[in-house]
Amino acid sequence: MKKKTLFITPPFTQLNTPYPATAYLKGFLNTLGRESYQADLGIDVILALFSSKGLNRLFAQLDESDAELTENSFRIYSLRDDYVATIDPVIRFLKNHNPTLAHSICDRSYLPEAGRFQQLEDMDWAFGTMGIHDKARHLATLYLEDLGDLIQEAVDPHFGFSRYAERLGRSATHFDEMEQALEMPDTLLSQILTTILEEKIQKYRPDMVCITVPFPGNLYGGFKCGQYLKKHYPDIKVVMGGGFANTELRSLKEPRVFNYIDFVCLDDGEAPLLSLLEYVDGEREISKLKRVYSLMDGVVVYHNGAKEKDVPQRDTGTPDYSDLPLHDYLSVIEIVNPMHRLWSDGRWNKLTLAHGCYWGKCSFCDISLDYIRRYEPMTAALLCDRIEEIINQTGQNGFHFVDEAAPPALLRDLALEIIRRKLTVVWWTNIRFEKNFTHDLCLLLKASGCIAISGGLEVASDRLLERMKKGVTVAQVARVADAFTRAGIMVHAYLMYGFPTQTAQETIDALEMVRQLFEQGIVQSGFWHRFAMTAHSPVGLHPEEFDVMRIGPGLGKFANNDLEHQDPLGADHDLYAEGLRKSLFNYMHGVCLDFPLSRWFDFKVPSTSVSPNYIAKSIRELPDIAARSNAMIVWMGSLPELGVFEEKRGKKVYEIAELVFFNKKKEWVVEAEVAVAEWLVEIMPKLLTNNAEPYAFEQFRNEFETAGQGSFESFTTSKTWQDLRKGGLLVV
Repeated sequence: MKKKTLFITPPFTQLNTPYPATAYLKGFLNTLGRESYQADLGIDVILALFSSKGLNRLFAQLDESDAELTENSFRIYSLRDDYVATIDPVIRFLKNHNPTLAHSICDRSYLPEAGRFQQLEDMDWAFGTMGIHDKARHLATLYLEDLGDLIQEAVDPHFGFSRYAERLGRSATHFDEMEQALEMPDTLLSQILTTILEEKIQKYRPDMVCITVPFPGNLYGGFKCGQYLKKHYPDIKVVMGGGFANTELRSLKEPRVFNYIDFVCLDDGEAPLLSLLEYVDGEREISKLKRVYSLMDGVVVYHNGAKEKDVPQRDTGTPDYSDLPLHDYLSVIEIVNPMHRLWSDGRWNKLTLAHGCYWGKCSFCDISLDYIRRYEPMTAALLCDRIEEIINQTGQNGFHFVDEAAPPALLRDLALEIIRRKLTVVWWTNIRFEKNFTHDLCLLLKASGCIAISGGLEVASDRLLERMKKGVTVAQVARVADAFTRAGIMVHAYLMYGFPTQTAQETIDALEMVRQLFEQGIVQSGFWHRFAMTAHSPVGLHPEEFDVMRIGPGLGKFANNDLEHQDPLGADHDLYAEGLRKSLFNYMHGVCLDFPLSRWFDFKVPSTSVSPNYIAKSIRELPDIAARSNAMIVWMGSLPELGVFEEKRGKKVYEIAELVFFNKKKEWVVEAEVAVAEWLVEIMPKLLTNNAEPYAFEQFRNEFETAGQGSFESFTTSKTWQDLRKGGLLVV
């Protein structure tokens, strides 16, 4: 009899949408006819805790405690009746089940308020004239964060809304601290967690439980689930995998890990999971598993004797979101960063366009690992099939394509397929700021439903961008950001400081580049990250090539990824953190763009060496896109009505053709020579997006000249051509 599998995501990832790993693996097992179920224990724990019943339990525990509370926590405790009375309506509101509550929340008399609300005076200007619903969600988010502060102080120091005991999983070369935390008495949170886990076990009766740990903030919760299962259900096989294992546990030697779980899987989960299921079914020897750690005779053993290759992306099946409470996730607004809002607001179906990264060269990235190194794109048709299936399954048409960097050619094909099928999709993704993202391509992506992109500008220094093998320049980033912005797509820039050998001058120059990007309005959101050296990146593998020195930590038996290093040629990078953060916060809201850069720092910094119009000049240097050999030409509008009229110029009478078009807002006219207009009427049906085969730009050029219309180059400088381009004639 085939075994039943339960996939779980332990606390905590996101409040607004499920992490997709369990849906991916469930979709794969569907293709094999194997029975499986899934649960997001993170949202389940949050909903159980933040309820009238959960808060009553919380405050009852505080009643019995003799712990001394801070002034802020004591205020919350004193208002416990108000919190218990309001929590259920607020949670329903954040689920979008109770929208009219927004009015009561916004009048500031309904919700009890504690420390988090003190920042409102500083933030009102940043939110501007936010709609009442959004403002209410922000206030409700502050209300939850107040309760979270109380929980963290008085109940469970490991609590966080999107992470749980993250510190225990970060750079944990040794297992001692994690083991100590796991063996401590249960807190209210861990009691709720294990109670919910028990309900799932009773409901699904699995033979195997697979725990996905994407981040350090899931690790403790994952081990807590494994601990409970090993104690109460020793016959159930417990498997751990996910992003944390893939990056941190590649040199696992710690036997104590297996007091809590049975197996650890690395990299893509489909093939290792299938090999484990066959092993549990008695159809495979343990030595023939694929990328799996287990404990044998007290020693950690890595099994990788399977001959099978990884499952091709086309055969992994459509992610299956059934079993998950899709209508119970919470849409919160934590901070004013517009891209970060997409992470926390709204329900997004997560889907991958291609396995790995098509670039795969960045020296700070884990390019030696399979999830980056092995690039395998899917076809636009298969992706659209999966998009349609997920929309039908979930009833929701928002998608976050979670690629390392979405390939522009695949995005073009996907956009055309979405438009051809007349799908209503709203989507966002991560890209590289490469030159193939032309303004025309951005317009096409917008038409298919793209609302935002994020991409790595990183250090904003051409010398360092070249050193990190990013494959872009600051000027190129500016042009691509401008193309997206003019198409109506929000641009978020990932920014980095502290890359090896980055000087104080380069840090200030990078800040000036960022200031100009916001001044020009071509980037709307950004975030500064401190460079981190990781064990599987070129910098971590060969630090001497980047003029830095690895100084720790030593290789332990447990996790191994984040590395400590010295940068003798670089600046004191930590000095700049607060100034970079404050300046960016202001730039995102269009203020203080005229401040001298030195104002952001409380120590002397060099003057910028960047020209004050560097970004503006870069934007004007638009490359010629029409010459690309693989370009397609697409008409996004309706087919025209042709009319011919006579126009007298002096003593001569000329025939002029009018092409009349209709769009969603108006009708508009393009004038052309009669012969050209008649040719356009004939050719334009071939350019429509609903055609199965896109039309090559070279073919369009050749047919124009073959039809005897004259020089194509002259045509592309005519007003007729320019008007058609403005109306939706795209070269992509």
